[in-house]
Amino acid sequence: MTYIAIAFLIAGGLHILCAGLAKFGQPGFDNHHPRQWMATFTGAKARANAAQSNILESLPFFYAAALFALYMQVEVSNLAYLLWIWLGFRCVYIYAYIKDFALFRTFMWLCALITNGVILFSAQIFPAI
Repeated sequence: MTYIAIAFLIAGGLHILCAGLAKFGQPGFDNHHPRQWMATFTGAKARANAAQSNILESLPFFYAAALFALYMQVEVSNLAYLLWIWLGFRCVYIYAYIKDFALFRTFMWLCALITNGVILFSAQIFPAI
């Protein structure tokens, strides 16, 4: 269960990583209007900011699927494995987004989405013995 809790924490922190990558080294920080300031970003900084938004959009489905799997009493080791696979896809997705590997990024997004579906239906895929 510890691995699941750690996966939840890391997933919840990915958007902070993206925000840090977007903001680090960018001059003119405006704490009164941070979103307007970030809207002026271009290139890799803008893509890191967009990756942050995408991560935040993906978290509700991830958490809901994982909690449903726990509710359905999926074997904890199987669930932890799937959560870490999802995290791996999302980390590679962030890298691909920032580096502007558009097609590869989309493939990683799709892999993470499919993994999320597998997590959601993991009780049927990995029935308890």
